[in-house]
Amino acid sequence: MSVGPWWDHSGPWKAKLSMGAIRKRGDNWYMDLRIKGRRVRKCVGPSKQLAELALKDAEVKIARGEFGFATIERPIDAFLDQFIEYSQAHHRLTTTKRYRAVIDHFRAFLKTKPGIVHLSQLSVELIDQYKIYRKESWVNPNGQPINGSDNVSEHTRKGARSHTINFEVGTLRTIFYVAVKWGLLKENPTKGIKKLKVNDAKKPRFLSTDECKRLLNAAPPHLYPIILTFLTTGMRKAELENLEWQDIDFHRRKILIRAKEFWQPKTGEREIPINSKLLSLLKDLKRSNDKTTHSGFVFCEKDGSKLKTKLREQLIRLGKQAGIEDFTKVHTLRHTFASHLVMKGVDLPTVQNLLGHTDIQTTMIYSHLSPDHLVDAVNKLGFDE
Repeated sequence: MSVGPWWDHSGPWKAKLSMGAIRKRGDNWYMDLRIKGRRVRKCVGPSKQLAELALKDAEVKIARGEFGFATIERPIDAFLDQFIEYSQAHHRLTTTKRYRAVIDHFRAFLKTKPGIVHLSQLSVELIDQYKIYRKESWVNPNGQPINGSDNVSEHTRKGARSHTINFEVGTLRTIFYVAVKWGLLKENPTKGIKKLKVNDAKKPRFLSTDECKRLLNAAPPHLYPIILTFLTTGMRKAELENLEWQDIDFHRRKILIRAKEFWQPKTGEREIPINSKLLSLLKDLKRSNDKTTHSGFVFCEKDGSKLKTKLREQLIRLGKQAGIEDFTKVHTLRHTFASHLVMKGVDLPTVQNLLGHTDIQTTMIYSHLSPDHLVDAVNKLGFDE
């Protein structure tokens, strides 16, 4: 195969073959190839032996026409930046944030692998190493990575949980599927990766009946309706913040979680029944709204604009005032709604529909609260009757 003249031979060449050569720059070895008259360089890593083997493999693939430009030339960082731009154009803001968080974890891992810089170097083995890395890394309570050992404190813990790692690998699978679709990867490097066994899942924190009463009793007028709505509907925070009066069917006593031009629900549209107490409260709010703000939003600022209040901070302060321990998330109110339904005998598929879970496995985190339903189910069998 004629490849034309080679480049300047004054550099530190260590080997030169008919199609390419390897050379060392800094701590890493590089392949230098000529494919169809075009020069291509690729970082292999610190091992000269691996660089020689990689060069031979590349030459065989070039001869067979299996070695494309895209796979060898596209840096991982460049592709991940491109993917974020793609996500911003095609996904909800919250979805893009989740992709960005996983990408940040993966980039932190790649910093420990300085020789891995191109998409073509991704492999099943590397993804398995990422799982180990996440198990051994220090993380904040919210799962975010620690930037340097100086930031490790009593609030941090060693290692992400198994279900979190499984979620991240699944997210990477989606991300690298796009690279395959774009022709940047021949095969998804997460293919064949097995999920970690989940035995460290933290049971959801929910408020007891007494804690709910104390929280509501301590709530100021502007927070009481919000807390009661969370507790009696199980709505997500974003669903409550984007709830409009047109989404409430007072006649049918239903709250409609549906798409809008400015917002999309996380898991599709659904209806949530309104109990008598919440119905009365919402009617009072509507009458007050019609006399004052005339806002389209059910819960809004004083000027009628969309709710911008930092609910988490306010609820944490309120929880402390009410003597409620370990109340640090708005999502706890959603867990409370689901947990009390299960404890009152509501079946899990019904709870799944009310919460808007697309997968029953997500709802199964509440299954430990209803052991009696298994006994009841078996007791219903009566073959000898």
